[in-house]
Amino acid sequence: MNGLAPQHRAQAERIVIRGLRKQFRDIARQEEVIALDGIDLAVADDEFLTVLGPSGCGKTTLLNIVASFESASGGEVLLDGEPVRKPGPDRGVVFQEYALFPWLTVQQNIEFGLRERRMPRLERRERVRRQIASVGLSGFEQRYPQELSGGMRQRVALARLLINNPKILLMDEPFAALDAQTRSMMQQELLGVWSAERRTVIFITHNIEEAVLLGDRVVVMTARPGRIKEIVAIELARPRDVTSTEFNEIRRRVTVLLEVEVQAAFAATRMETGAVQ
Repeated sequence: MNGLAPQHRAQAERIVIRGLRKQFRDIARQEEVIALDGIDLAVADDEFLTVLGPSGCGKTTLLNIVASFESASGGEVLLDGEPVRKPGPDRGVVFQEYALFPWLTVQQNIEFGLRERRMPRLERRERVRRQIASVGLSGFEQRYPQELSGGMRQRVALARLLINNPKILLMDEPFAALDAQTRSMMQQELLGVWSAERRTVIFITHNIEEAVLLGDRVVVMTARPGRIKEIVAIELARPRDVTSTEFNEIRRRVTVLLEVEVQAAFAATRMETGAVQ
């Protein structure tokens, strides 16, 4: 991974989002709420895209629509030129909450999808063995999730995702609940997997340093209704030095962009709750 250059935008587009809109009914307030409005975005093949925005701006909604867990109110999402209409193995999702089966061991959790596809036992076990080794969990095959640390559970979730060989990784703040040291380790783990296997990644985060560290580009979203405020290209080779002048110049730029939207979201929340008349 040393010296790995950022992705070039000349690559083929894997995901294309056009005019995406999401509107829903707020039952408590008896009003229509626009979560996303006019999202236009193209994600290149093998690109690592990070997404930042204030709470409530629709980041997770955007990810869920790409995954087809939610439907859009307008616009379209294309994958390799074809509309996405339902969840599929081409898009793997990792959540903050791990979503592991607590009654299954590490090995059983990781091989779950392969069992559902009725892969022969010997082939399945060999693939699971290699995947467990790739995320540094050899020796923990028979442990249950509750016996693992948070970072280890997230590695199980990542291995369970990768073993099904999705074209696209959709990651919703997967490291937010981890302590700083474990989070840093998992970031490097993910970059190692991504650089070796070159998948397309959309990574949602609230952490500016994480967004700049991981992303080829950083999408900064506005306060609700969520729109794309700016897309910042990170023209830094990997591995990236978070203490460098160049890195911190980009971090400051992204911070300024985001702070305006966080303040707008906070003001809107105060208005909604009656804190400001």
